[in-house]
Amino acid sequence: VARMRAWGRPEAPDPDQDPLLRTLRAMPAPELRAALARCCGSARWVDGMVAARPFASRTQLLGVAEQVWWHLDDRDWIEALGHHPRLGADPATLRAKFAATASWSAGEQSGTTGASEATLRALAEGNAAYEARFGHVFLLCATGVSADDMLAALRDRIDNVPANELRVAAGEHVKITALRLQKLA
Repeated sequence: VARMRAWGRPEAPDPDQDPLLRTLRAMPAPELRAALARCCGSARWVDGMVAARPFASRTQLLGVAEQVWWHLDDRDWIEALGHHPRLGADPATLRAKFAATASWSAGEQSGTTGASEATLRALAEGNAAYEARFGHVFLLCATGVSADDMLAALRDRIDNVPANELRVAAGEHVKITALRLQKLA
């Protein structure tokens, strides 16, 4: 506010001072595509982000990421959801199937570490029932969420109408993508 009184306009952040923006700007297109695909598995989302580059601020980067996401269709969302492991999946399974994002997924799902066998079993059974009902993996931005809370969220959402549940899962995906984008720095 003081800058606005003195100069009449807010000072824009310098993208050269932000390591994430510098990294994204310096990447050749193929490397950028691979990095963005680690954040979101939708090919059309990656195309949209590459086309929108360069980004003037993190706020713009995250805003464009969300805007591109919400302009995709259900097929694109399903494609992206297919790039996520089941919550509570075995770490060896994560490494084998999702090598490019295994360390991120393991960190995002760290709430399952130390969970009881009963909770892990219920989470595995709930995931299977969810996938049978909706045709895609149960997705939750699980960073900082306990296994018991993951299970409660799954149980709360299992009775949703499929079209509504896809939008809920898409909203969770937006949160995960924002976290992952910031890990690219």
